[in-house]
Amino acid sequence: MHHHHPCNRKPIILSFFFVLYLNLHNQQTIEARNPSQFTIKPSRDVSIPEIKRHLHRFGYLSKDNEPDDVLFEQALARYQENLGLQITGKPDSDTLSQIRLPRCGFADDVEPKTTPLHTKQKYVYFPGRPRWTRDVPLKLTYSFSQENLTPYVTPTDIRRVFRRAFGKWASVIPVSFIETEDYVIADIKIGFFTGDHGDGEPFDGVLGVLAHTFSPENGRLHLDKAETWAVDFDEEKSTVAVDLESVAVHEIGHVLGLGHSSVKDAAMYPTLKPRSKKVNLNMDDVVGVQSLYGTNPNFNISGLLASETSTNLADGSMIRFEEIMYSTLTTFMAMCFLNW
Repeated sequence: MHHHHPCNRKPIILSFFFVLYLNLHNQQTIEARNPSQFTIKPSRDVSIPEIKRHLHRFGYLSKDNEPDDVLFEQALARYQENLGLQITGKPDSDTLSQIRLPRCGFADDVEPKTTPLHTKQKYVYFPGRPRWTRDVPLKLTYSFSQENLTPYVTPTDIRRVFRRAFGKWASVIPVSFIETEDYVIADIKIGFFTGDHGDGEPFDGVLGVLAHTFSPENGRLHLDKAETWAVDFDEEKSTVAVDLESVAVHEIGHVLGLGHSSVKDAAMYPTLKPRSKKVNLNMDDVVGVQSLYGTNPNFNISGLLASETSTNLADGSMIRFEEIMYSTLTTFMAMCFLNW
């Protein structure tokens, strides 16, 4: 008797898993009122008025009226949901710790979730799903402002870090990023600036806004020159040092059209601890950006899953049921595609 390989009935199996794949990745849209901005706050106690100001700033509370207890609890619950915290509606210790963390100043997606399945895949887009539109194959140029650099990192290291950061995204989508010396005509313009630098979003010095980026096809990627940028924490001992590559990877995601994710391990998650690194793309980042640009034909999904699994096991975190379910489904999809 002839035995069929489980992947032989490809149209049925792939269609079934494709539907589950889409359900697991229900995309959301954020309102692009301001450029994306990373901010950082020192570790300290957080008062109720400060919590309210935080919720106001990131879109959870209206700025018109002082919230009553019910509105405050509802806003805090939405914040907890978007940041992947336990939803209590109370200013518990985990929530206060999260509020103290460095984060992106861009407002979060605060609309109620309507995901068909409770998953951690929560990537979002800018309104209208803007993306770069060029002739295929898509090639984007980037350049650095030679007049606007940082004293903390050499130009050579800056170029190396951004080349690596662009490479992370290029490895999963059919887009090439090419460095050019011509800053004026480059698609993506990168520079370190201080204070009011002409884009309507002035930087505010140390421990304030770290960087800001605009949605496609703007291409401006600005970093605060006042911050202590680092490429090696063994060399840079400052307690407020910020990893340049981690911010670069995050901001390039915005340049490509992604908003914030509620997946804590995602590069597009809105917070980043000082003296910490988050330079690798999570499956949530990958699926989000691939839904905008398609898939790099050389993309190895099994390698990404192996990397995510080893990271989860290494840091001792528990892998929840839906994560196991998702990884299993995605691995099975990869096997089917490989045997297509």
